[in-house]
Amino acid sequence: MATAGSPWMWMLGALITALVLGVTEPVLANDVESCDNPSAKGSSGSNRDLGGKAGDDTRSDDSSARIVNGSDCEKDAQPWQGALLLGPNKLYCGAVLVNPQWLLTAAHCRKPVYRVRLGHHSLSPLYETGQQMFQGIKSIPHPGYCHPRHSNDLMLVKLDKKIQNTHAVKPITISPHCPSVGTQCMVSGWGTTSSPQNNFPKVLQCLNITVLSEERCKKAYPGQIDQTMFCAGDEAGRDSCQGDSGGPVVCNGQLQGLVSWGDYPCAQPNRPGVYTKLCQFYKWINDTIKANS
Repeated sequence: MATAGSPWMWMLGALITALVLGVTEPVLANDVESCDNPSAKGSSGSNRDLGGKAGDDTRSDDSSARIVNGSDCEKDAQPWQGALLLGPNKLYCGAVLVNPQWLLTAAHCRKPVYRVRLGHHSLSPLYETGQQMFQGIKSIPHPGYCHPRHSNDLMLVKLDKKIQNTHAVKPITISPHCPSVGTQCMVSGWGTTSSPQNNFPKVLQCLNITVLSEERCKKAYPGQIDQTMFCAGDEAGRDSCQGDSGGPVVCNGQLQGLVSWGDYPCAQPNRPGVYTKLCQFYKWINDTIKANS
């Protein structure tokens, strides 16, 4: 879960994490300082990584939450879906394969080291036929990433080797065009299937969501929405949640967004999930991959 703080405090936390995990690799990218954003003060949004707490809505966390009221994805139907792991097998964020050697995830999922699993359907640590394991050797958060507002919430992670392209593992194309209101999309992840209690699914969860208007999005989160975000939802009781951060939002077969943040608990009426609008970053993503390949 993303937290505000000075760069030296983040570095201290990163070193402690590395020691706990028994890892000696250096931090691979400079931290982005918290931004001075008055509209973000008092924000009710939270990261959707594992370890989410009330008042912090980014959708990642050290225990990993899940899609709320989705359904089991068909095996190999999301071959671009990745899992970012702490230690051997502890999921903390989702990710999406966009190049044979590059992942996209949320910038608030940044850690000092990355262990990546692709081609895995279940949450179980047991080996699955078709799975591929990697280490992240370079992480590049967007230089404009801003916490706690979560503007520009995306990050590229370079893998230590190229994938083997199979039916279970393959990249997805990023759409250069922004999604229109009413577009039907699918979000996926292993995040919690209930909120605020954490219940973990046995396999990858999928949920159909609808792109909402900017007006409706800003009404749900006054002063917290900018051009790097879009809202999507379906109905009350259906939402992405903690542990889904960095996972893909796919519309018409192309990648349109990443799970970023939302209200806590998840799946509340008129409080849709908020996603990184990747069409705004199409050139940056491609230029950055080219410059670092």
